[in-house]
Amino acid sequence: IAKEVAKLLEMKAQLGGDEGKHKFVLKTPKGTRDYSPKQMAIRERVFNAIITCFKRHGAEVIDTPVFELKETLTGKYGEDSKLIYDLKDQGGELLSLRYDLTVPFARYLAMNKITNIKRYHIAKVYRRDNPAMTRGRYREFYQCDFDIAGQFDPMIPDAECLKIVHEILSDLQLGDFLIKVNDRRILDGMFAVCGVPDSKFRTICSSVDKLDKIPWEEVRSEMVGEKGLSPEAADRIGEYVQLHGGLDLVEQLLQDHKLSQNKLAKEGLGDLKLLFEYLTLFGIAERISFDLSLARGLDYYTGVIFEAILLQPENDHVEEPVGVGSVAGGGRYDGLVGMFDPKGRKVPCVGVSIGIERIFSILEQRVEASQEKIRTTETQVLVASAQKKLLEERLKLVSELWDAGIKAEVLYKKNPKLLNQLQYCEDTGIPLVAIVGEQELKDGVVKLRDVATREEVNISRESLVEEIRMRTSEH
Repeated sequence: IAKEVAKLLEMKAQLGGDEGKHKFVLKTPKGTRDYSPKQMAIRERVFNAIITCFKRHGAEVIDTPVFELKETLTGKYGEDSKLIYDLKDQGGELLSLRYDLTVPFARYLAMNKITNIKRYHIAKVYRRDNPAMTRGRYREFYQCDFDIAGQFDPMIPDAECLKIVHEILSDLQLGDFLIKVNDRRILDGMFAVCGVPDSKFRTICSSVDKLDKIPWEEVRSEMVGEKGLSPEAADRIGEYVQLHGGLDLVEQLLQDHKLSQNKLAKEGLGDLKLLFEYLTLFGIAERISFDLSLARGLDYYTGVIFEAILLQPENDHVEEPVGVGSVAGGGRYDGLVGMFDPKGRKVPCVGVSIGIERIFSILEQRVEASQEKIRTTETQVLVASAQKKLLEERLKLVSELWDAGIKAEVLYKKNPKLLNQLQYCEDTGIPLVAIVGEQELKDGVVKLRDVATREEVNISRESLVEEIRMRTSEH
């Protein structure tokens, strides 16, 4: 290494001569990234699928500022609050970048006295994490949220949120997935019957939440060693949190004499039973698993919580399977709006957040692997000419096409060679070329060439727009 370093230093000395100039560091800030046109094309595909689904379920759309008053965000995220990005004091207001879209949504509802809305919101959020970017984690990233706020009969909106997750993950064809479901009340009831003191509920909850990443032994030693829980209580928790199943497990726990005596747990189990009935009606119950280890670390959940994970196929020929984990999560948070309302009026809410960055990194890797050609423009036709001195005619025609709503381009050269124009179409995936030449102009036609098949036909100027629309509607 020393030898290599010496060699590099020597090369640097030879290059020299830059002493006076300030060197710019050309990089994006830690935990952020740029998106190239190709990456944006994939990203837009994903956004469109998600927005289509949200709209299919009747959601409206809102937007909120990227920063909030610091006190709006404080105390809403439990142990994760240390990851909030604080901004410098600006004219007497202490501000922080938003950490998610849920707390701003609750603030919006309370501020505007809204008691009933179904909305989606897609925007960037910020976390001062030390992210492992390879696993699709960033400091600046998009969230796609869908929430139903209002006083409704139990579990109907909750079931719809799970149906939405199912629709989106199926539509994006990400492979096999599982949606884990639990209920905060069942967790709290379980903690109570296992002998966890009230004051430790939230912090023990955060430990349980790590069970998908680390084995039970490590979680247990964190509870006992770091968080001061008695070993007996930890062992009792262990008996529950390793259980998972479907409706059968709900029934089994309703019979569990310790749990069912706890009012909270009993309520939660009753609601889960109802939820599974609705999920069966929606035809998605087989993808749902009732999992007692699911805790979701956020403080504001009050009822049903859920998380969707992708399942890695066993015999994939990939040397290094993409460890992706959770691609969607959410739950019921009935108390959050009340925290902001001066009169403490509660607006029950349930919502889901789609983990767009993770989904995106899977699709990106898939495109890389398949070497699929991704179009980064939507141009339908290139206006070209085979002879010189026809720039004016090309500009006139391209303008006609633009005015008719056709996506068209023209090369920015007075006299481009026909071969170069056709090559441009090959490179960018433009399917058609409209060629103007002297003879065509006399005859009032345009030669329309199909780039893939190389077929050419003369089309009258009047019917050109219609012809282009017809030919590119299936593209």
